[in-house]
Amino acid sequence: MIRKRNDSMTNKSTQISDNSLYNKISSILEESRKFVATTVNTAMVQTYFEIGRLIVEEEQHGNVRAEYGKETLKNLSIKLTANYGKGFSVTNLKQMRDFYLTYQIRQTVSDQFTLSYSHYLFLMRIDNPDERKFYEIESSQNNWSLRELKRQFDSALYERLSLSKDKEKVKSLAVQGQIIENSCDIVKDPYVQEFLGLPEKAYYSESELESRLIEKLENFLLELGKGYTFVGRQVRLSFDEKHFFVDLVFYNRLLQCFVLIDLKIGELTHQDLGQMQMYVNYYDRFVKLDHENKTIGIILCKKKSDSLVEITLPEDNNQIFASKYQTVLPNKEDLIKLIQAED
Repeated sequence: MIRKRNDSMTNKSTQISDNSLYNKISSILEESRKFVATTVNTAMVQTYFEIGRLIVEEEQHGNVRAEYGKETLKNLSIKLTANYGKGFSVTNLKQMRDFYLTYQIRQTVSDQFTLSYSHYLFLMRIDNPDERKFYEIESSQNNWSLRELKRQFDSALYERLSLSKDKEKVKSLAVQGQIIENSCDIVKDPYVQEFLGLPEKAYYSESELESRLIEKLENFLLELGKGYTFVGRQVRLSFDEKHFFVDLVFYNRLLQCFVLIDLKIGELTHQDLGQMQMYVNYYDRFVKLDHENKTIGIILCKKKSDSLVEITLPEDNNQIFASKYQTVLPNKEDLIKLIQAED
């Protein structure tokens, strides 16, 4: 009996050792695959860029007529396809040419192509070079998939950030991307939550809105922006035998502070602002550590009065913010008009 037990323990120990070895090797293989995929992708993008360069130089070498250019691409497509297979249609060759023309002037000599070719094909459709550069930087820094890039573009992220910044900071978006230095840098107005699948004018409760956000937490984190980590929902605060609940609590690693979010399906009131002030004070006094920065409170509401917010909050306020939310994608043209009006 004792021998069987020892044999059983030995088998379990062997299994644990085998699993540990497997996990270590698996980790190495996964990292290797990622490295190979990244290397192959970079080489492919650079190759398409060089093909585009050669096509442009050939076209610009002499007095190239449009008819001659079309015939050149057609013949080139036939030869390349015969020798290298699919991927070299006339349409694809034109895209490579456009790719070179769009990205022939890089910001610096050390600038490398860090995204997939599919990312660049999408970025090339953006006419505003500053906006295009912003999305390129953000995609690279945040490892956005093509789907995430398209979503951020469709939600007019660049325009929304531009509305909340002065002219100098708007210019920096195209050079550095979004820089998080203080509380104002992490707040958007409006927040777009089209991923919830809620109709814009239908009735729904605050608890339903909160539940949908939790169900779509990955999407909500993408919309919130850089550095966010989810902490909890309906987090209880207790004092004087009374209990209060914060709808959603996050932590921003870049600012090293808690971010409290309260959801309001109606119009913002001064009582809502006062309640958020209480939540923020509680976290600053009883929750945050000495090395952490002051807590930020964001109220997401359907409607708000900017005058009410300004009068209710202190003039030097940098902790409490009220932003509208919408459950459908914004009209980019309307946002652009607002930006131009502020200029």
